[in-house]
Amino acid sequence: MSQVIQYERVGDIAVLASNNPPVNALGYDVRIGLVEGIERAEQDGAKAVLIYGEGRTFFAGADIREFGKPPKEPFLPDVCSRIEASHLIVVSSLHGTALGGGLEIALGSHYRIAVPSARVGLPEVLIGVMPGAGGTQRLPRLIGIDGSLDIITSGRQVGAKEALDLGILDKVAEGTPREIGLAYAQELLDSGAGRRPIRDMDAPAAVDFDALYEAVLKKSRGQLAPAVAVRGIQAACELPFDKGMKRERDLFMELMATDQRQGLIHAFFAERTVGKLPEIDGIAPRDLNALGVIGGGTMGAGIATSALLSGLNVTMLEMTPEAAAAAKGRIQKNLGGALKRGKISQDKYEDLTEKALSLTTSYDDLGDVDLVIEAVFEDMDVKKTVFTQLDAVCKPGAILASNTSYLNVDEIAAVTKRPQDVIGLHFFSPAHVMKLLEVVVADKTAPDVVATGFALGKKMGKVSVRAGVCDGFIGNRILSTYRTCADHMILDGASPYQIDVALEKFGFAMGPYAVADLAGLDIGWAVRKRKRAEGLDPAARDSTYADKICEDGHFGQKTGMGYYDYSAGPKSRVPNPQVIPLIEGDRDAQGISPREFTEDEIVRRYMASMVNEAAKVVGEGIALRPLDVDVTLLYGYGFPRYRGGPMKWADMVGLPELLADIQKWAKDDPYFWQAAPLLEQLVAEGRTFDDLNKEAS
Repeated sequence: MSQVIQYERVGDIAVLASNNPPVNALGYDVRIGLVEGIERAEQDGAKAVLIYGEGRTFFAGADIREFGKPPKEPFLPDVCSRIEASHLIVVSSLHGTALGGGLEIALGSHYRIAVPSARVGLPEVLIGVMPGAGGTQRLPRLIGIDGSLDIITSGRQVGAKEALDLGILDKVAEGTPREIGLAYAQELLDSGAGRRPIRDMDAPAAVDFDALYEAVLKKSRGQLAPAVAVRGIQAACELPFDKGMKRERDLFMELMATDQRQGLIHAFFAERTVGKLPEIDGIAPRDLNALGVIGGGTMGAGIATSALLSGLNVTMLEMTPEAAAAAKGRIQKNLGGALKRGKISQDKYEDLTEKALSLTTSYDDLGDVDLVIEAVFEDMDVKKTVFTQLDAVCKPGAILASNTSYLNVDEIAAVTKRPQDVIGLHFFSPAHVMKLLEVVVADKTAPDVVATGFALGKKMGKVSVRAGVCDGFIGNRILSTYRTCADHMILDGASPYQIDVALEKFGFAMGPYAVADLAGLDIGWAVRKRKRAEGLDPAARDSTYADKICEDGHFGQKTGMGYYDYSAGPKSRVPNPQVIPLIEGDRDAQGISPREFTEDEIVRRYMASMVNEAAKVVGEGIALRPLDVDVTLLYGYGFPRYRGGPMKWADMVGLPELLADIQKWAKDDPYFWQAAPLLEQLVAEGRTFDDLNKEAS
């Protein structure tokens, strides 16, 4: 017997307990142990078999340590089939999570019981594949097409109660998985219940799967795996079970060979690597219980909401009682959303808004907080005033953080007597929803302050990325460049609407001009004015049409007009008829004759500018690794996850070809299209961005 599957007899029941910490992943030793355990139970004269997991969970899915390695027999589909074929009654008892192959093992069993806190799911589409061990064949036979489509194409996790209502589970009971599993198996034996292989159940009647395929493909914005999984469900309805299993496996292997699968696997591992930093390895974070937030606007209220939900006490500072009351209202509205969605109870809502949250108009009330985050207007003089006051009132060891999205954190830290305690914590709006947090490390920031920034991000459920100090850090610096590229294409003949369409087809949730409307056009306007005041390079191209939109009082969705007209509601995107004449006026003033752009050219230029600037960011050490850029763009800027991030995308399309395009475009605009030295170096050495990730690991 495999050492990770423990075998024992309890009366007529053979018990197979998996003990493969931390998550009972379905590696080779587990798979072989399950097969050997079933065979031993059959030879032992047992009447039933109980399968459960020791530790914190049932089988939580595939063993990620085996990703990219040649598979070893027994393969998971064969393990599930061997369990199902046993002449004994097989019961799976679930706790923790039964995900992917874990749920497929349970579906191979004849009966399923779970503790109330258990969750099940088939999340394979999230890494670019689909269930490959019978999930698309057994689940439709068990719960029908609609439920199977929802679970398989979304990859979502389903709680025990819902799983019971759907028919995935047969019973939910309190207790340990061993206790409830043994009791249920004995109950089945006592009642004379027989085997119940799902493969022998009737398949649902076929529906219009072509229409379902197209609908799912559209909903997933071009991601293939959810739509291809529809074909797996179709096979369950139209083919005998064994042929359906073969069809599922063929589809699974087709997806394994796609770039999308590469991109999603890269994103999966990058998210788990991004917080592993040599500078904080073994460094303990500072104590973090009470948080101060300065500024109760949309951003500050979002930060406070996230902190409250993560268990921190929050003191919110505003300049007047009226502003403080308005800030509390925003926080209450945010928390009300969590209450409505069932994330918190009414009692918890009242505790957070009345006990954990304090409001003040005096800096003196921040004297005992462990960390304070300013979220005031993006103006250096304003920030310096705030930090001067914080330096005077905050206790020794308190961390002073700025939520600035562009400004120099070293310059902010310099106005304090404790620059080692100053850090940038750049949240993304709405801060209680968006998962990205840029932890901006200044020259004098202490290592334990960096560690505390990452600890706060983890506590808030954020994906935290380390960034160095420069204008815009990682994300906004790169954003500024690829938005400039888009603006140049508009001057040269494209329209904002054509660019948005092309990039949404590429996989972005929204194109750059729709995003600008959502964020507020006044933000970009302020940045442009600041940069012009600092002095633009004479060789840099500039335009005025976006400024004129703002001068007319049109700031996007919040004013009902921007690049688009939202008079029919925020989801109605009708081109603003005033925009094209403004663009044409800009072209005329600069003597530009517009030309046609194809969607492919738009995407290629946009992405090349993004990758080129990102290579500069990595080359300068602003981002430690290419994967840090990928995670930043994936979680903060709507980059399509199935493409892995801009650096992974660049590796897949080819760095030599990208560099050649950049060098070609540089002949017309040598200022903007300056090839990144790192990109040139990698091409010369025949290496990729991913090689840099591996060297840093």
